[in-house]
Amino acid sequence: MTRRLGCAAFLLALLGTPLLLLLIVIAAQTTPRPTAPPIETVGQVSGIPARMLAAYQNAATRLPQQVPTCRGIRWPILAGIARIESNHATGHTISPGGDITPRILGPRLDGSGAGGNITPFPDTDNGRFDGDTAYERAVGPFQFLPSTWNGAGRDANDDHATDPHNADDAALGAAVYLCGKGRDLGDRGQLKAAILQYNHSQAYVSDVLGWIDRYSQLSTGTIPIGQHATGNARTVIDAALAQEGVPYSWGGGNANGPSTGICCSPSGKSGTRIRGFDCSGLALYAYAQVGINLPRTAAAQAGAGHRIPASAGVGALKPGDLVFFAYNPTNDSTIHHVGIYLGNGQMINAPRPGTNVRTEALWDDGFAGGTRLL
Repeated sequence: MTRRLGCAAFLLALLGTPLLLLLIVIAAQTTPRPTAPPIETVGQVSGIPARMLAAYQNAATRLPQQVPTCRGIRWPILAGIARIESNHATGHTISPGGDITPRILGPRLDGSGAGGNITPFPDTDNGRFDGDTAYERAVGPFQFLPSTWNGAGRDANDDHATDPHNADDAALGAAVYLCGKGRDLGDRGQLKAAILQYNHSQAYVSDVLGWIDRYSQLSTGTIPIGQHATGNARTVIDAALAQEGVPYSWGGGNANGPSTGICCSPSGKSGTRIRGFDCSGLALYAYAQVGINLPRTAAAQAGAGHRIPASAGVGALKPGDLVFFAYNPTNDSTIHHVGIYLGNGQMINAPRPGTNVRTEALWDDGFAGGTRLL
């Protein structure tokens, strides 16, 4: 929309130079766009393709421009919806521009009962988005009905199109739809109402909230990357990285390196002896290289330094910190796993029986914060 100069600005333009008039017109016509986090700065979250994570964060950044009265939007909310609707478009190709191929299509909503639908939804888009000119199908990673997309769809990648099969557009459209006329999604009750509007099922609401809570443990915003370990942290990380490929061994690992333990966990041990590390044994070994003697179990290691709670998010961690996972993330006595944080949402750890020491994204299930010893 073109904005008109007010009378005061017009008078000033008459009195000033052509350059001043030009500056006034530019200022009046230019609307700043929010800066979305570039893909190389979004970090990594286990189970979410980086390009989809970028789309969720982009949508959270741009939403205030679309619905200024909406509050509390965070990328984990969008990730929770997309996890249930399409498992983050897993198995599909996502282009750098966000286009998803092949298209994600739900069952034909013809009332036949296939896919659980018993109410027919006649076509509203002449097959434009769903390829069906008789009935509707839910489309894209957020599974919009074309009729709903007509109201909620937004252009989030500045290509002058609104496409539910584009990750950026779909994520921003979902955020707009969840916000309605201006909800506070930071309020649990209003968040539940928004999810219920998205899909009128209490079971669906519970499932989505569960994933939102898991992702919220990992971060409330952009996960910082590009952190570089130095000094003792570098020594600890290098010591652990040098053990990549060493087998998992229950009870294995000490200050001197891998040692002989049992092949499996107590709940499934075969009695076979194997030389290697378990998760806490690897941490114990790596920290011994800088003169720090850790307790033997992961739960005990959590109390060995400055504790970083899960609520602080991954962004509070630094390379070299121990990172923990628990059955109940608010209760350290339930901690069952430890890794060494590498930065960029990654850790090195001895994951489980039948695997080797490896680097991987922080797990999204049971994140219980970290401990800083350096």
